[in-house]
Amino acid sequence: NTALEKLAAARDADDHGSIFLLEKNLAFNLGGHINHSLFWKNLAPSSQGGGQLDSGELRSAIERDFGGVDEMKQKFNAALAGIQGSGWGWLGYNAQNGRLDIVTTANQDPLTTHTPLIGIDAWEHAFYLQYKNDKATYFKNIWNVINFEEAEKRLVAAKQ
Repeated sequence: NTALEKLAAARDADDHGSIFLLEKNLAFNLGGHINHSLFWKNLAPSSQGGGQLDSGELRSAIERDFGGVDEMKQKFNAALAGIQGSGWGWLGYNAQNGRLDIVTTANQDPLTTHTPLIGIDAWEHAFYLQYKNDKATYFKNIWNVINFEEAEKRLVAAKQ
C-alpha cells in the first residue's frame, strides 16, 4: 500500500525515475505473490494424490503435445535447467492454438502468454535446503508432489 501511495505521488509529480523504480518493484513483488500462490496449490503429498496423473483432459493433452508424460517431464526439466539465474518453469495452455507449451520466465515474472497449469519455482530458495546445488534432482523429484488434479481443473477452466 505504501508503494502504491508513493507511485501515485510520483505520477502526480511527473517523476519518471521514481515511477520506473516503483513500478518495477511492485511488478517483482506482485509477480512473486502470483507465482507462489499458484505454486502452493500445485503441490500435494503423495498420500493426497501428488505425482499421480490419471486419465483425463490433461493427460490426453500432454500425450498429444509431448508424446507422453515422461517426455513432457524431460522437456520441462530441460527448460528449467536452462534458466540462467532465477526464474520459473511453466506448463501453460495456449488459447491461440489449443495446445500445451513449456515456457520459462525470469525472476518473478508471471506467465502472461498462456494460462498457467503447472508452475515450478527454479529459485535457489525452492531447493537449496534439501538438495543443495543439485537442481537436477529437485527438478526430477518435484514431479512426485505435483498436484495434477489442480492442473487439470485449470486446463478445463481455461478451455471454457
